[in-house]
Amino acid sequence: MGAAKFWVVSFIVAVAFLVLTRWLFTNEYFFFAGYVVLQYIVLATAWNILGGYTGYTNFGVGAFFAVGAYSSVVLHKLTSVPVPVMILVGGIMSGILGFGMGYLTLRLKGVFFAIATLAFAIVAQTFIVNWDFVGGSRGIYVIRPQQSPLYGSYIQYLYSLMLALTWVSVAIARTIERSTLGLGFNAIRDDEQAAEAGGVPTLRLKLISTTLSGALMGMSGAPLPYYVTYLDPTSAFNLSYAVNSVAMPMIGGMTSWVGPIIGAVLLGTIQQLATVTISSALNLLIVGVLLILFVVIAPNGIVGLVQSRRRARLR
Repeated sequence: MGAAKFWVVSFIVAVAFLVLTRWLFTNEYFFFAGYVVLQYIVLATAWNILGGYTGYTNFGVGAFFAVGAYSSVVLHKLTSVPVPVMILVGGIMSGILGFGMGYLTLRLKGVFFAIATLAFAIVAQTFIVNWDFVGGSRGIYVIRPQQSPLYGSYIQYLYSLMLALTWVSVAIARTIERSTLGLGFNAIRDDEQAAEAGGVPTLRLKLISTTLSGALMGMSGAPLPYYVTYLDPTSAFNLSYAVNSVAMPMIGGMTSWVGPIIGAVLLGTIQQLATVTISSALNLLIVGVLLILFVVIAPNGIVGLVQSRRRARLR
């Protein structure tokens, strides 16, 4: 299926899914939980553009996510703009941040790059903690509008926006995978020195990857203040965002655009069920147990396991 056709077909599927879920479900909790799962699909897909396609592990997810969230807080305090505009601004701010981080750190490789991204997240959190305009360490309340611009409640509106963002991020990831840009990313992941010797503009491609990945992460975080209504650095820079963003593509499969979706839906749904039935404190434990199981049973994720079994049947 060509890129243009995929965009059209996936758009129709997304619209049908939105209409169906908003028609079938009346319990508000479904939309609260659905928003979180969709948010993780965007984060996992965004992380995979850098970590899966180019092989650079990013532990600074919280920084990009929080920048998107706090850019919405700034806009909320300064002016009255709709949430879609906040999502766009959050993406631009986080994209610029991703470019800057990439320019400063992409000359590092392996564990050194991963540590640098983690340090980058710590620096960003320290800055937010000491910025009184957005609440600093004490946090800030964001009053959610009572009226939704669309039919239904405001949480249904946020769910609809996150579904639209999910469609955009997945379509972008799939388009990259089937393009020359994706081939360049794969060449960097397989052997960066050989790719550079073969004429692949590795630094330029890595900067594109960090910028695009950061922008999508920021866009996913932009609606967060209206979702939680109270935002503080602890929640915005929550460790679970970074851990899940890495774990979900690993469980689903990092070499395909489908992998992060599978991992996010599987892991996100299990975590939401555990939050309701037992405790949200078990979420990171669930991630750890599943990671250990998949590293042992299917190191290439669910997609890799299916592909290997399919190849074995064809022999």
